[in-house]
Amino acid sequence: MIRDTKKLQAMLEEIRSFLRTECLPIEAQVDAADEIPEPVVQRMRELGLFGHSIPEEYGGAGLTTEELALVNIEVSQVATTFRARFGGNTGIASESLVVDGTPEQKRRYLPLLASGEVTGCFALTEPDAGSDATALRTTAVRDGDHYVITGSKCFITNAPIANLFTVFARTDPQSRGARGVTAFLVERGAPGLSTPPAYRKMGQHGSPVGEVVLDQVRVHESAIVGGVEGQGFKTAMKALNKQRINLAGLCVGPAIRLVDEMVRRAQTRRQFGQPVGEFQLVQQMIAESNTEVHAARALVLETARKRDAGADVTMEASMCKLFASEMCGRVADRAVQLFGGGGYIADNVAERFYRDVRLFRLYEGTSQIHLTNIARRTMAAAAA
Repeated sequence: MIRDTKKLQAMLEEIRSFLRTECLPIEAQVDAADEIPEPVVQRMRELGLFGHSIPEEYGGAGLTTEELALVNIEVSQVATTFRARFGGNTGIASESLVVDGTPEQKRRYLPLLASGEVTGCFALTEPDAGSDATALRTTAVRDGDHYVITGSKCFITNAPIANLFTVFARTDPQSRGARGVTAFLVERGAPGLSTPPAYRKMGQHGSPVGEVVLDQVRVHESAIVGGVEGQGFKTAMKALNKQRINLAGLCVGPAIRLVDEMVRRAQTRRQFGQPVGEFQLVQQMIAESNTEVHAARALVLETARKRDAGADVTMEASMCKLFASEMCGRVADRAVQLFGGGGYIADNVAERFYRDVRLFRLYEGTSQIHLTNIARRTMAAAAA
């Protein structure tokens, strides 16, 4: 649902100008240094990028699902690391609070997340609890009106720089699966909480990802998201359901950029006395890529509209994430192929995006997990 077309177009134009003039020229620099310059992050704050999905009453833009999808498609047409810097705050790191936070929790944290003054992260994944998130071993033991949290998390985006951690822990040691999991808000500086140095990664350099170590971290019961024990897994799934649509939009943007780069390369690179774009098999790679981009974009926007209308889009969100992430991987592979040997050389746009987008098929549910979810829901609907 688009509430005000002119207002949204003005926002998109402002974002597009920032990306093209301030982010795109330093893509290679950020990739090499593994860090986004602070002045660029400050510009993100000034433009309100940290608060797109946070309600207006808390300082955000309160974008609808469709509006946010269009923004995500736009912001991901430059190196994906730029969006990752603010994307947690306006996505998975704030959504738990938006959907389930108490009024006091929302008043305290959402304005800080929306302004970018505080960076949030979503600490769910563990070494033995990735695709099977219900297998988490981090525990939170009640001690009077406090809880003592012990465990570790891994592969957490923005963990090395985060100020606010949404930590999922098991509060009922006798429970199995999703039951007995509670979400807690833990601030950096809490005794026992530490974040080791960021991982060295294949791609998305400049977006720090790392571990969260919780060594008897003591938090008050008021830190429970929503104030209700044992609801953490439901909270996580609510956040992930929306984030999968967001991530699908973030897969469309790089593919759009890569199609543009492929066309430019096909027009300027010459072989056998003519531009390579005149060869039909090169045209095939461009045509297939552009067709898939349009198909993914249509699926994302249709699903976003259905969610805005109040429909249950759990299966469609999985479809969006699966199709868009796999599509983006195929387009990136074709881009390297079209660029030829140059596409395999470092500091090349095709090579860089090829590394960056590989992650899309892994986080927010692997492609295999989404295939399983879609199959189960399809068969369940047929049996109903």
